[in-house]
Amino acid sequence: MGTVVYRIHFTVEDLARTRVAPVPPPLMELSSSVRTLQTGGHPVRFGAWRSRARARLRPDARMVMDLIPPRGWAPTFLTPAEAGGARDLLERVRGTPRSRIRRDLAHVAEWHPLPPWTRGLADDPDLLRRLCDSLDHVFDVLLAPSWEGIASATAADRAARVRQALDGGVEGLLAGLLPSRIRWNPPVLELAMLSGFDGDLHLEGRGLLLVPSVFGPNAPTIDIDAQPQPVLRYPLGGAGSSDSPPLFPSGGRSEGRSGGRSGGRSALSALLGPTRAAVLRAIAEHPGCSTKELAARAGIASSSASEHTTVLRSAGLIRTVRHRNTALHSPTAVGISLLDAPGL
Repeated sequence: MGTVVYRIHFTVEDLARTRVAPVPPPLMELSSSVRTLQTGGHPVRFGAWRSRARARLRPDARMVMDLIPPRGWAPTFLTPAEAGGARDLLERVRGTPRSRIRRDLAHVAEWHPLPPWTRGLADDPDLLRRLCDSLDHVFDVLLAPSWEGIASATAADRAARVRQALDGGVEGLLAGLLPSRIRWNPPVLELAMLSGFDGDLHLEGRGLLLVPSVFGPNAPTIDIDAQPQPVLRYPLGGAGSSDSPPLFPSGGRSEGRSGGRSGGRSALSALLGPTRAAVLRAIAEHPGCSTKELAARAGIASSSASEHTTVLRSAGLIRTVRHRNTALHSPTAVGISLLDAPGL
């Protein structure tokens, strides 16, 4: 870890109120995806997704790109850390008070220039409507098709974090988030930010919301103004993944639901056996279970459970993360849909 760090100060109350988000706040993750689209990083992971997104985006998407640049500040009214349904949150953006828009734009302007068209944003309802229409469109292209995959991936990561907390308490959870850039030095959490930002945050009893991010950089980011508690985002997979299927399925309107099936039909056919179906059901009923726990629940040997999870994972029906030397299994959205299908 570098010598320049951002420091988050904890009390006993803060440790008790620190939690892991079940899914990323949709508009905060949208902000990260917009930034990722505009950069060239991680071409293997994001290259095909970028190509599909750029082909589908309308010209008016530039309004969102102008306000959420590859690096630097973005107006927080566009990217709130609120949880909830994406559609409801997008609708709330349309009702942002003019004073909030002015304040957020003024803050961004202190750090980098804003495009000229933003000068009238707070006082021009038609211009704000066009920006919000653009935001809706960008969400539909960048995140909506993959949201179920993102949700299942973050659920698996959360299961690993819960295991960390069970083994080592909240302090063990904090220490294991991203050891290369996050260090627990009691009672302070030290973050090595990509920006080199230096500062102190006293939580004062609010605790911290830990948010795994699919699109976030391989470094922590902090939102100190989020309500009801500050948000620390860390890159998904810091716990270690194992043979995970792609998060971003290929084209089609239903790609968020069916992406894992087209590439794994031979593996899916193996699921017709009763034992493997029982293994999948056990994982769905007990997400985050270890291979040993899975074997006990399914009434099979650990070696057999390991073989079945390998097939299920290659079919895109489960996701596996590692905590220390333990493999933890959770269902994907495709796996749950398959179990819900008639006849299974």
